[in-house]
Amino acid sequence: MKIDIDIFGNYRLGECFIDDVFAKKFFFALIISYTETCKVPGITMAGSAMDLMELTSPSDAEFINYGYCKNMAYIPMTPDGKPTPAIITKTMLDKSNIPHITINSGSKIAPKIPYIETSIPYGNNIFHMPGLDIHSFLSAINYGKIMGNTLSLSNDCLVIGESIPGGTTTALAVLKGLGINAQVSSSMPNNPLNLKNKIVNAALSRLNTKDPFSMVSNLGDPMIPFVAGMVSTASKNANVILAGGTQMAAVLALAKHVGYEKKKLSLATTQYVINDQSANFTNMVKQIDDLPIFTAKLKLENSKHSAIRSYSDGFVKDGAGAGGATVAAILYKQFKANDLLDRLDKNYCLLLNSY
Repeated sequence: MKIDIDIFGNYRLGECFIDDVFAKKFFFALIISYTETCKVPGITMAGSAMDLMELTSPSDAEFINYGYCKNMAYIPMTPDGKPTPAIITKTMLDKSNIPHITINSGSKIAPKIPYIETSIPYGNNIFHMPGLDIHSFLSAINYGKIMGNTLSLSNDCLVIGESIPGGTTTALAVLKGLGINAQVSSSMPNNPLNLKNKIVNAALSRLNTKDPFSMVSNLGDPMIPFVAGMVSTASKNANVILAGGTQMAAVLALAKHVGYEKKKLSLATTQYVINDQSANFTNMVKQIDDLPIFTAKLKLENSKHSAIRSYSDGFVKDGAGAGGATVAAILYKQFKANDLLDRLDKNYCLLLNSY
């Protein structure tokens, strides 16, 4: 059966992965987190105003659960009104009836939904200080191992997404610290690479160790070690999809040092991350491990709404597990991309009418 998914990277493993999970039991976990790095002016568009950045991740989680937010009056948007990619995630999970859970791994603000709390502290601004102390970092890995094992035991495929404003910058620092030739994507069409590299170089200049755990605790954020821990145990029991772009590349880079089952692991993102000329996503992943990368043929440029079409112009690109949730919906229910886009357009209309 022909499906609306493209495979990049290791095509053979990708075909085997699809055969292994096709029409089986999927589960989606959204990991929400926070790094003070997002407060550097000009570093991200993940939020409509600087003082609302810390509400972005919990509000994404609330929207995916309820279709509206409780921590803020509106759903997270870019300053010019483009909606969070959580609208894509919600659409795909709802249409395919894939169950989901939110896990707080360092979000500064708790979501107003039922969720799992880890008590991992939020991340510091890596421009000025280490992202996490080593104790919190190791706790994040260990808690992630527990959660990955728990969620994978009763599912065939665990899809892990993330929401963390400023996360591409901490991801860039982690990738470079671990020796990966990296240029990362951005929520903006004009990727502020000079600013990101300035922050990353400041963080790298503090390093006086080659221990990967010490390096990532200095350079990263609370999401990265937690999801790396999840991958290490979940991939022993089930297939795992890392749903996201450059943040999940950083997770993969750390997970190489924690351990995972290669044949059970893949990544999934949007075609807009793959096509981002300012980044090198497929090359980054290949430097870490030769894994399959999935994208759904969801042509947002054909949307009826300019705000949705803007994703195809380079805004936001991915987030809140949007690309991975779309791939999961297609693999689980064999939906056509056109049907999914039609549902997304309808949900966007409902969103507009609700405010």
